[in-house]
Amino acid sequence: MTDHSVQHVEDRHAGKAATTQRVQRKMAPIVPAQNIAGRALVLVIAIMTFLSCLTFGAVTLVRDTASVWENQISREATIQIKPVDGLDMEAALAQASQIAGEFPGVKSARIVDRDATARLLEPWLGSGLNIDELPVPRLIIVTIDENNPPDFAAMRAAITPKLPSAALDDHRTWVDRLVAMARTTVTIGIAVLALMLSATVLTVVFATRGAMAGNGHIIEVLHFVGAEARFIAREFRHHFLVTGMKGAAAGGAAAVFVFIVFS
Repeated sequence: MTDHSVQHVEDRHAGKAATTQRVQRKMAPIVPAQNIAGRALVLVIAIMTFLSCLTFGAVTLVRDTASVWENQISREATIQIKPVDGLDMEAALAQASQIAGEFPGVKSARIVDRDATARLLEPWLGSGLNIDELPVPRLIIVTIDENNPPDFAAMRAAITPKLPSAALDDHRTWVDRLVAMARTTVTIGIAVLALMLSATVLTVVFATRGAMAGNGHIIEVLHFVGAEARFIAREFRHHFLVTGMKGAAAGGAAAVFVFIVFS
């Protein structure tokens, strides 16, 4: 091989090496990828994401549970008959059950028998309770049609004159309290979630400004050699986007793990 050919090959390899070095210099990030501030920012974003996911999960759980409870409560009403002197309890239960069952929108009226009543009182009065020895009210569970509920006012007006010791409870008060509590909890949870997201965004914004201020001399040099502001902004945006994605992925994974463990 001639000296000219050898020189040509060497020049070509040298050109490739120089090009590679230029590409490497070109691809080098403006903001150092790994430093204490960067790792701290990833940790902060991970923690905020984790807490945000937990808050969102708790709000969703409360809303769904309250909806289930509301549906269960709204499907039933209760007739309570208190024992009084001269009252035939079994006859009164049968009469109240018959009156309630005649109303449109009532699917069934089930009398809670003695054994079931005793089981309801076991946590407070113990087992082996004789219902006849105590003035224990008896219950009738009225199952209603949710799409076509009965007229509870008319039902109450029909039962009370014939059975003065009977009381109809449509659970409307409890449903209203449950709905109000659930809405309050959901509203507070959404507000907390919004505050967490706002704090995360502000953290990233201040971190970006701090990084730009800390690398001001590098930015000045880049401007001096002809770098456009769009290029510099794109580099900073890419750096903090990657940082935020790392923190969000870590926090989200931790939240998913917690949900799986406690589900």
